[in-house]
Amino acid sequence: MGVTVRTSTRRRGAAVVLGLVAVLTLGACSSEPTVSASGTSGGGPTQSPAPTAQPAKLTVTPAGGAQDVPPGEPVEVKVDSGTIVSVTLTNPDGKQVQGQTSADKKSWNTTEQLGYGKTYTWSGQVSGADGKNVPIAGAFTTVKPKRQMSASLNVGDGQTYGIAMPIALTFPSRVTDKASVEKALSVETTPKTEGSWGWTNGDTSVHWRPKEYYKPGTTVKVNAKIYGVKVGDGVYGKQDVSASFTIGRSQIVKGNTTQHTMQVIRDGQQIADYPVSYGLDSDPGRVTHSGVHVVMGKQATYAMSNPKYHYENVVVPWAVRISNNGEFIHGLAASVWAQGKKNVSHGCLNLSPARAKEYYDGVLTGDPVEITGSTQTLTAKDGDYSDWTYDWASWQKLSALAG
Repeated sequence: MGVTVRTSTRRRGAAVVLGLVAVLTLGACSSEPTVSASGTSGGGPTQSPAPTAQPAKLTVTPAGGAQDVPPGEPVEVKVDSGTIVSVTLTNPDGKQVQGQTSADKKSWNTTEQLGYGKTYTWSGQVSGADGKNVPIAGAFTTVKPKRQMSASLNVGDGQTYGIAMPIALTFPSRVTDKASVEKALSVETTPKTEGSWGWTNGDTSVHWRPKEYYKPGTTVKVNAKIYGVKVGDGVYGKQDVSASFTIGRSQIVKGNTTQHTMQVIRDGQQIADYPVSYGLDSDPGRVTHSGVHVVMGKQATYAMSNPKYHYENVVVPWAVRISNNGEFIHGLAASVWAQGKKNVSHGCLNLSPARAKEYYDGVLTGDPVEITGSTQTLTAKDGDYSDWTYDWASWQKLSALAG
């Protein structure tokens, strides 16, 4: 007698479900890569080829073989894709020129001046990113000048000046390579003060003036690193000059030739209003010029001469020079009758001796004296401190580096 085995529908359904789960589980756990329609495998990271280490790229200034090198130009070694191992620059006597390497060992520069007409020799090496060393070698020769020229500053260390004080660097003869000289000049101010250099007086002097009057208390440092700098054809700077000074309180004189008055404004407050006699208006040779003058200096007594007007060695007290064209503020007892009423002088501002002394005692070189009302205007031809006769745009154009 045979036995018949029957499988229930429910159990067959469960077996199918288990089979599907197994297939799905296997698919989820599979580590085989999938293939895109384009035939490339995906899902895994790609790796870029490792960069090739670069050899050192060396720049030496002046380069080996260079001749007639101005000693004021940069003397340096720079390296890309590497670092400096050692640098030596040797003078003709076999002595090493002092220098310094930057913290990142990417550059080296001299810290002492080179001489004129000498040969210097490079040596040393740099290491590239590729691990290979590159030698530093060669020699260069500095220029032998036909002549060396010095220059002088009009400001001194530790001095105090007025708010309109220009800085003047003056040479004994004409400068033809003005751009080279100007690049060697710098002015540092605290607080920061906008200013510009301008060439005046037949190209023998370069002045720096602020755009506007200095703020009281400003500190100023000027550096003229002209040693080794080309000044003209075969002419080079002889030595550097520098000075640090301070701007004092604000004091402005406001004078009016038609009103015959002169006010002194200190730190925004009027401290004096003097009766004055200005230059005779009817004579262009005697009239006081309108415009911004700058105090250039002062002397307790001063002998004045003017052959054109037939006087010589007339001694006046408390003389304050405000221009190189003969204009002063000074005392004169002989014109007290006209002071505050009539202009009778030869261009100067006449005060009574007592009032002149009072003004003299409080004045600083560099104080501005603003005069209005006359028929003649102050110009650059009227003296060394005529910087403020220019508007700012015109002054900037006097720079050799103006674009």
